[in-house]
This record gives sequence, structure tokens and C-alpha cells, in this order.
Amino acid sequence: MTTGMNLWDATVWNFVITMTLLFSAMLIANTLCTTIPALRRLMIPSSVLGGFILLIVNTIFKNCFHIELYQTSLLEILTYHGLGLGFAAMALRNVDKKQDNRSKTGAFDTGITVVSTYLLQAILGLAVTIILYYAIGSFFASGILLPMGYGQGPGQAYTWGHTYEASYGFANGTSFGLAVSSMGFVSASLGGVVYLSHLRRKGRFSGEAGKDAMDNMTLDQYAGSTEVPLSESMDKFTIQVALVFIAYILAFLFMKGVNTLVDTGVLGGLGNTIQSMVWGFQFLFGTIFAILVRTIVLKLRKSGIMKRDYINNFMMNRISGFMFDIMVIASIAAINLNAFLIPSFIIPLTIICVLGAVASYIYLRFVCRRIFPMYEDQAFLSLYGMLTGTASTGAILLREVDPKFETQASDNLVYHQPWAILFGFPIFLLLGVAPQSIGKCILTLGLVIVLFVVMNVILQRKGIFGKKKQK
Repeated sequence: MTTGMNLWDATVWNFVITMTLLFSAMLIANTLCTTIPALRRLMIPSSVLGGFILLIVNTIFKNCFHIELYQTSLLEILTYHGLGLGFAAMALRNVDKKQDNRSKTGAFDTGITVVSTYLLQAILGLAVTIILYYAIGSFFASGILLPMGYGQGPGQAYTWGHTYEASYGFANGTSFGLAVSSMGFVSASLGGVVYLSHLRRKGRFSGEAGKDAMDNMTLDQYAGSTEVPLSESMDKFTIQVALVFIAYILAFLFMKGVNTLVDTGVLGGLGNTIQSMVWGFQFLFGTIFAILVRTIVLKLRKSGIMKRDYINNFMMNRISGFMFDIMVIASIAAINLNAFLIPSFIIPLTIICVLGAVASYIYLRFVCRRIFPMYEDQAFLSLYGMLTGTASTGAILLREVDPKFETQASDNLVYHQPWAILFGFPIFLLLGVAPQSIGKCILTLGLVIVLFVVMNVILQRKGIFGKKKQK
């Protein structure tokens, strides 16, 4: 009996070849970043530089030799699932409660600041693309992808860009979202360098930008006394990966159930909107079910049914880091450069990306001076890096002025997330409203402005519009 598939067929090797290209590009980028001082000072993550390298090389091969090194659709799938799996791994970690309680108000204020910056980016993006819709016919709702690309990163930028392209007729919407997130990483690097230069002139920073920090690892981080030993019959790392995929597939089954409900027609015309939003929130459902899996595992451990601790924080961090690296490099390499020849694509993209970077920089400088006066520099670098790149970018910039993560800014990066999800949820709801019509897009802009005012009123309890607080 034959399967009709030969082991030497391209389909058998496509995934392996693509992953090899991604890893090779990252290794080349990492080598360049560690050997070229100028690149090291720019603090561009290896996954970002690797994505641009792979994108350029593939473009050369395609135009000169009519050969495509990889399938863009596969990279888009990796981007989509990298986000969900990365969040699931992060949510599975056992987070110890803070003993000094120092992060309580800082986490809340950071969450509000994060959401407020999302809203500012959405206001600028929508205002620009609505005007350009009437001027040059660009897609009116494309501006709301600015906070998805800058604030949320490649995964969300791809998800909503693809949704707008597939469901609302936004030509090259997927590449638009991915391009916004790519420019976000560039903005994070350039903004970080500018701010560090400012600190150096003020005498508040004397280090070398991009200098590698040494990690002090202990055996307990790999294998605690109550955890599964490294010599177990099932590899310890395999157990961690299994838990991540179980949590993620539970999210898939939930979303599939919503699909089944939509297919019955009971939700009417609202069904299609809900369907798009649910599948765009796969990272959120992955997080929820990962928390559920973690809770079940902890309950089984306390009841004595499980004899060992199966979740290892160090390995979960490595899994999430791996997934996010794959997500970032795949998202950049998947950009369609041909779209940059279209005025209705490149003009709004250029304007909103520049405005988003400048406005985020100025607004966060203003807020951090007043809300986080005791660690203003650390707060700004971590927030600006995160709100133009990803949380990892924020941590990279923070490490320049806080190498051991001793200030509250490092706590805020972790503990602000529940508040950001709670207050930021209306933005995600509006993502499904804005592309439906120009009228609804203008309505969305009005609602976003109202929400921005509300967030700043909440921050005003700390005197955001008063005089700068003294350190």
C-alpha cells in the first residue's frame, strides 16, 4: 500500500527548511549584533534584525532568480500561533506573591498608562487614515492597527490585519499590520538610544548601550527538590511543552464551539463579527485556559494525587521566549514588499508609524515624570520599549539602566497585565466595529477619544496634570 507521498517531496521538507531559515537568520543577526558595535548600541533584538535579513534575501532571490525561499502562508501561521503559545507558557508559570507589596499601585498605574498609550496611538492612527480615506482612498480603519502593531506586537498586528483583509476588503491588510509592528521595533530601538543619550548628557547613564548582562543561574532554577527530576523517563522539558499545548488546544476547542454556535445562525448578523473577534483573541483564551490548567495541576499537587511539581518557571520562560522569537522573525519575513509601491499603503503607513513613535515618546516622558518620579528613567524605557515593540523589548531597554532589575519598573512589566486587559478590553471590541463602515469608524474614533480622557482622569488622581513630582 502506498501513501502517494515520497520522502523527497518538497511538502515533506517545507516546514523544516523554513524553520532552518528562521534560525539561521537569527544566528547571523546575533553574530552581527555582538561583533558590530554600532548594531550593538542600537539594541535591535536578533529576531528583528534576522527578520529583515531574511526578508531582503528572499526578495533578492524572488526578483533575480524567481525562487521563493519560503511560503509566506507558513510564516503567517507561525506568527499567529507563536503569540498564543507564548502567552499560554507565560500564564502557566507559578508566580510568587510579592512580600513587600511595593508593586500594588505601580502595577495599576502602569496598566492605566499602557491602555492610555494604546488609545493615544488609536486616536492618531484613525484620525490620519480617516482623512487619507477622503484624500487618496486608503482604507479608513487601518489606523487602528497602530496600537495593535506598536502596543500589542506582531501577533495581534497580523491577526487583525489579516481579519481586515479577509473580511472587510483591506487590500494588503496583513502586510500593513506586520509592517506596523516591524516599524515599532525600529522605533523602540531608536527611541531607546535617543533617551539613553539624553541620560548620558545629564550624567544619569554612564554605561555602554547594548552591553551584555551576565545571568547568574542556579541548579534550583532547572530542577527544584520537589520537581520532576531531569532523569525522569519523560523528559522534563517535554512535560512543559505538553502542558502548553494542552492549554492552547483547550482554547481552540472553546473557539471551535463558538464557531458551531455561530453556524446555527442564532446570533444573526452579529455572528460573523463575534467569530472574527474570538479567533483574534486566541492569545487571551490561551491565557485563560493556561491559568485553568495551572490551577488544576496545583490542586492535584496539594491533594497528593500528584507527587511532584510539574511546572518549571525557568523552562516556561524559555518556551515563551522561543515562541516570541519565532513570532517576531516570521512576522517580519512575511511582509509583502510589493505593497510598498502602492500610495494608499505606504503613505498612511509612514505617517502613522512616525506619529505613533513621536507621540508615544512624548506622552510617556510626560507621564513617567509625574507618575513614577522615584524611577522615572526605568519606567520610561520599559514602557516605551514595550509600547512600541514587545515586553521583551521593554526588558532589553530597562536592563540598560537597571541591570539587575532592582527597581519597581521590572515588577510593573509583569503585574500590570490584569489591569491592562481589564481597562483595554473595550479597544478590542472596537476593532470589530471600526472597519464596518466609514461612519462606524468615525464613531469609533469618538469613543476612543472619550476612553482616552477617562484613562487620564484616572491618572489625574496622582496629579498627572500638576507640577512634576520631585524624586
